[in-house]
Amino acid sequence: MSELAQVVADAFVTTYQEVRDAIHELTAPLSTKQFWMRPFPHGNSIGHLLLHLTGNLNHYIGAKVAGTGYIRNRPLEFSDASQRPKEQLLADFDAAIAMVIATIRKQRAEDWTAPYSAETPSKNRLAVFHRMAAHAQHHLGQIIYLAREVSKAPA
Repeated sequence: MSELAQVVADAFVTTYQEVRDAIHELTAPLSTKQFWMRPFPHGNSIGHLLLHLTGNLNHYIGAKVAGTGYIRNRPLEFSDASQRPKEQLLADFDAAIAMVIATIRKQRAEDWTAPYSAETPSKNRLAVFHRMAAHAQHHLGQIIYLAREVSKAPA
């Protein structure tokens, strides 16, 4: 891998790891009940945002770059009423992050500019890894806010 390609890969790996670690830190003190609380009628729960992030990464990177065969059900990411244990959702998210990191590590220098075509404006792999990292950081910001709000409620 060229030096620049290695720098790009390392930067992406660090970003995805930081998002994963921050989500674990923010949700560690929360109960499963708090994890699924919607503190605002117009918003999401942390659980639904985590389902969404997991589905997003598995779809745009897993299915479209790594060829995992993942089939996404995006509406369910925001409507799932099962309220699975937070540990299960975190494990699924961790698996998605691990898949993303493994896929990043497999990219050769020329792969970063390989065409990418899915329902996103990203035109190459570099752009889609960047877009998904920014998307994860966006929802991390929401999770920070939600964790503060639901921690005010009884566990």
